[in-house]
Amino acid sequence: MEKNTENWLPDFCSRPKILVVDDQPANIRVLHELFRHDCDIFMATNGEQAITVCQSQLPDLVLLDVVMEGVDGHEVCRRLKSDLATQGIPIIFITAQHHESEEVFGLELGAVDFISKPINPIIVKARVRTHLVLKLQNDQLRSMALIDGLTGVANRRKFDEKIIADWRQCLRDKNSLSLIFIDVDYFKRYNDKYGHQAGDECLKSIALTLAKCVRRPYDLVARYGGEEFACILPSTGISGAIEIAERMKQCVRELNIEHSESDLGQVVTISLGVATVIPSVDFKLQDLLGSADKQLYKSKQAGRNCVSF
Repeated sequence: MEKNTENWLPDFCSRPKILVVDDQPANIRVLHELFRHDCDIFMATNGEQAITVCQSQLPDLVLLDVVMEGVDGHEVCRRLKSDLATQGIPIIFITAQHHESEEVFGLELGAVDFISKPINPIIVKARVRTHLVLKLQNDQLRSMALIDGLTGVANRRKFDEKIIADWRQCLRDKNSLSLIFIDVDYFKRYNDKYGHQAGDECLKSIALTLAKCVRRPYDLVARYGGEEFACILPSTGISGAIEIAERMKQCVRELNIEHSESDLGQVVTISLGVATVIPSVDFKLQDLLGSADKQLYKSKQAGRNCVSF
């Protein structure tokens, strides 16, 4: 089989991830050989396994057999499209059925294309390339829509999506999930004293500083609203979250942004509230959000420029 085609995926800066789902190992081997030089290939031989791999790996494309014992391809597609974390993954059905009604049903479920068996490598490769490039373009547009226009960190919409996905992942893995809520102390006084343009620059500097305080690619700093920020720390216990919160507090103070109207040493400071939980079916995500918010309120009541947990 041909090893590679020059510029087959010229728009991808990293290797795309493809999940191949089929209960016949021979079919998986054909597709694996076709794409293994250009993509990272994940494999599943049944529907439940496919859903688990999608949730953990978030592939860029799923090549999904329709007819499988147990959970079939249609049910896999339905469940992936009903999950916020996986609904954006394009699905191409691979089927030996050629009825128009079957294609209509699959498209209504959310599939983007169909590939007929027996597999024609040239056609498969062309269709996969098309949908991978579309996925990349959609990801780029979506990424732009999830960035706060002022500060450059994630916006509230991105925060809402990420906290749900991380909650589900930590629930499955039985790992800790930590959340930090952050508020700029006496920010209304700052705006009144120095003006809104200076206030915007202040928020930009704080956002950049907070983002530098987290080092793992799956941690997230987001602008939660106004002068409030939030930090999501999956797989992080309370001691690790407190350490990061203390680092944030210190680094913002060390910016030495003048704030003559503050009661806390004439510079801009922040207050932080930290909450940590190991998600379970008995504990709601809203409880974690409420706990972090309560701790932030305690920090303000304690005089600001401090961390409560």
